Amino acid sequence: MRSSKDSSHVWAVFLFQLDPENTGFIAVENFTSLVEHHELQLDPSKLDMLLALVQSNEDGQVCYQELIELMSSKRSSSFRRAIANGRRTLQREILLDETGLGLYKRFVRYVAYEILPCETDRRWYFHQNRLCPPPVFIAIVTIVQIIVFMCYGIMLNKWVLQTYQPDFMKSPLVYHPGHRAQVWRFFSYMFMHVGLEQLGFNALLQLMIGVPLEMVHGILRISLLYMAGVLAGSLTVSITDMRAPVVGGSGGVYALCSAHLANVVMNWAGMRCPYKLLRMILALVCMSSEVGRAVWLRFSPPLPSSGPQPSFMAHLSGAVVGISMGLLILRSYEESLQKQCSWWVIVFSFITFLLFAIFWNIFAYDLLGVQIPPPP
Repeated sequence: MRSSKDSSHVWAVFLFQLDPENTGFIAVENFTSLVEHHELQLDPSKLDMLLALVQSNEDGQVCYQELIELMSSKRSSSFRRAIANGRRTLQREILLDETGLGLYKRFVRYVAYEILPCETDRRWYFHQNRLCPPPVFIAIVTIVQIIVFMCYGIMLNKWVLQTYQPDFMKSPLVYHPGHRAQVWRFFSYMFMHVGLEQLGFNALLQLMIGVPLEMVHGILRISLLYMAGVLAGSLTVSITDMRAPVVGGSGGVYALCSAHLANVVMNWAGMRCPYKLLRMILALVCMSSEVGRAVWLRFSPPLPSSGPQPSFMAHLSGAVVGISMGLLILRSYEESLQKQCSWWVIVFSFITFLLFAIFWNIFAYDLLGVQIPPPP
């Protein structure tokens, strides 16, 4: 089978013959003839995209560079606009009507309808999907969280409200304001959990939502979103709830969930996932209940404790990261984030917040005279 790179090179040769003067544009009628009589082995989605691009063009020319990017499996925003402006219905049947699919391809189709709001994007993802690289980030994080919880559960002989055990708070993974010089704690706290109920909630949500998101958008984007939520969670606590420790992966989980829910709301008409309203309500109820429980444990703990209980601010900051950074990532499927001005605005804002939080943690505690509870 010819590789994508070889195929793109051959197309470049064909297209160069249609543009001998190197103007960067090809006449629509010439390119239409080439597409209809092509000898390359194209998957159905690419051929459909080529025809869509041609039929949506009104000035009689096709941009050479867009065609090369398409054949290299890249999709620019201008290419997407060309298809949208054409208002062309897809020639093939919708993806849900395809029959004879194996178990894995049916799962891929389910993921496409669960995550993507556009039929063109769904079919593109369905035909482009490969098993390599597999969606391993969310799975690995979840497995490590379960292993760490099991180890501490066996060691402490306690499976709920583990934070009431002094030995639990002595862990080098917990974020504690008295140990904020140990930078890894701003990330490693995501592997520790208050108890079985918090672990179960986080693991269930990040597997149900995170794995499909990672399958569609890739490990780099989803790991960036998850870790940004985790880091924003601990830094926000260090600024707004300066005496509180932090445990749990809620910052990353809420970043994923809020990004996905915001994407569904923004593209409500195009989403074809079943019972989307009921699922949206259930997700919001579960997330709100978890935040409410965290607030209750923070300010009205059920048992006497030697120090402040973990903060709930990581949940809220994770949601903010998801709605800002995450929504843009999910809306930019197969598009370069680096070419979008809004992406750099969000990155600049996050870096500004990061620098402010660093200076705050270095100077504010002493200047404000905050009485930090002694590290366990």
